[in-house]
Amino acid sequence: MSESFNWHEAATKKWDQNVSFWSEKSRSMWSQGSRAGIIPFIKHYIPEGSQIADIGCGDGYGAYLLSEAGYHVTGVDISPKMIEHAKRMNGERLNFTQGDLADLPFAEDTYDGLMAINSLEWTEDPKGALEELRRVLKPGGRLCIAILGPTAGPRQNSYRRLYGEDVICNTMMPWEFEQLAGENGWKIVDGYGVFKEGVSEEDIEGLPKPLKQALTFLWVFIVEKQ
Repeated sequence: MSESFNWHEAATKKWDQNVSFWSEKSRSMWSQGSRAGIIPFIKHYIPEGSQIADIGCGDGYGAYLLSEAGYHVTGVDISPKMIEHAKRMNGERLNFTQGDLADLPFAEDTYDGLMAINSLEWTEDPKGALEELRRVLKPGGRLCIAILGPTAGPRQNSYRRLYGEDVICNTMMPWEFEQLAGENGWKIVDGYGVFKEGVSEEDIEGLPKPLKQALTFLWVFIVEKQ
C-alpha cells in the first residue's frame, strides 16, 4: 500500500457509506441466506448465557439473533454510522460500541466467545487482528469466524490491487485462515461450508475438504483459544 494510504480511514468511510445497503441485505442473509446456519452452529459449541462479542457487527442484526438465542452480547464495528444504526434498532437490550478489529476496546480475557463473520478479510493485518481476537477471549474460549470462499462476489473488492491500487479487502482463502490459526495459538474445532448456488450435495460428496472449500461462498469455523 502507498505511504499516504490510511487503511482505517478508508475502511471507516466505506462502511459508513454502506449502512442503508447493508441493513437491507442483513436480515435476509441471517434468516434464509448464507448466514442462516451460524447461530445454530454457535449454540452447539458455546454455552447459552456466555458473554459474546460480535466483531464487525454491522447493523447489529446478527448480535440481536445471538441475544435471542440466550447470549449476553456486545457488538463492535469500525463504522460509527453502523453503530448508530445498530443502537437505534437494537440498543435497548444490547451493547454496541465503535472499535477497530486491530485495536479492540476490551481488556484481556474478557469474553467467553466471539463471533466474527466476514470481518478478518477486511483488516490491514489479518494476523495481527487474529491476535487481537485471541487477546480479548478467555483461555479455552471459542471464536466463530466465517471466511469468504473463493466463489464469493465480495472478493471483487480486492481486484483493483492488480492495478497497484490500494484496497481494503484481503483475499484470504479458508484454507489459509486454517493454517494461520493453527500457527498462532488456535485449535480448529469444526467447520462447515456454504456453497455457491448450483453446487449440490451430490457434487461435493466424497471430496476432500480443500476441494469443498474451493467451491464455497463462505466457510464457517469454530476455533478455540489454546
